[in-house]
Amino acid sequence: MTASPLLSVPGAVPAEGRDAGIAAHYGNPLVEQRELEAGRAIVDLSNRGVVAVSGPDRLGWLHSMASQALQHLAPGESAEALFLDANGHVEHAVHLVDDGETAWLVVEGSEAAALAGFLDRMRFMLRVEVADRSAEFAVIGGFGDALAQAPAGAAPDWADPWAALQRGGHQYAREAEHPASAWRWRERIVPAAALDGLAAEAAAGRVRLAGTLALEALRIAAWRPRLAAEVDEKTVPHELDWLRSAVDLGKGCYKGQETVAKVLNLGRPPRRLVMLHLDGSDTILPEPGDAVVALKDQGDGEPERRTVGRVTSAGMHHELGPIALAVVKRAVPAGLELIVEAHGVDVAAAQQEIVPADAASAVDVPRIPRLGPRA
Repeated sequence: MTASPLLSVPGAVPAEGRDAGIAAHYGNPLVEQRELEAGRAIVDLSNRGVVAVSGPDRLGWLHSMASQALQHLAPGESAEALFLDANGHVEHAVHLVDDGETAWLVVEGSEAAALAGFLDRMRFMLRVEVADRSAEFAVIGGFGDALAQAPAGAAPDWADPWAALQRGGHQYAREAEHPASAWRWRERIVPAAALDGLAAEAAAGRVRLAGTLALEALRIAAWRPRLAAEVDEKTVPHELDWLRSAVDLGKGCYKGQETVAKVLNLGRPPRRLVMLHLDGSDTILPEPGDAVVALKDQGDGEPERRTVGRVTSAGMHHELGPIALAVVKRAVPAGLELIVEAHGVDVAAAQQEIVPADAASAVDVPRIPRLGPRA
């Protein structure tokens, strides 16, 4: 991963792991988080990938393969879509915006080449062209009007649909006021060469920057799933409550659709996403992959430790304190106190349900047609 020009800004500290190549913070993550949330700072996401799909058949073609209804997407309209395998497991997640001639897909940087290759193999005789343009373009993001201080975009800004239950979607979370209700996140695709000028503006104090630590903490608090964090080889969209923004239950068949219908209408998600409120007394944050443990009383005074899930993301929120997202087994009771094994220390964790433990089959959603695209 090539280092971003914005790492040259004074105070920039490089991120590691899934966000290598961009800044974790610029000196004060909590201040940056407040500025970001208030719409006064932008985030460098130039480690993301950009795939362009052009040609007159592009939207109908993408519609036929993705979980989201894309066929009638208007120029400038945003959508989120998943590409699933035959068993309904998540393979790719895309942030898509169309400019009337080209559909622009923003993905995790590690996914761009694989997604472009998959799409290229699926073109057949249709009038579409696929190109991985990650080397030419970069992505920056911000809340509200923050991107007004950023370079002009090569395409319309992508507005994250996570803020509300989307048409054709389904929400498992029972929160009367979903924490994503104020999630006004936007992403902009800019020429990669524009980052040098943006770095100069930031160094001169004319642009405010926030790092990935700030963004991740806000994302966790909004229960917003991310492919590079919450998804593994077994993930189905239901486990992350991703049906609310990335799946249209009224569209025609696509790969993995039968699993989507079966889990929704006949069963329960095999696992479920929870938010963990962590004990901050030891000032320890878990790492992705750390075990989530439940204690079971054996009656002999020595409780049995059982691993019931894994941490997927963790952060320090400026109001909530240390928080994390974790994927746990479906059967873990909602009120059960949990422990996270982090850096050799037991960190107490209180779970807040996102996908409820007793999430039952959904009988009030439209039946999913097996054949044919939606008109």
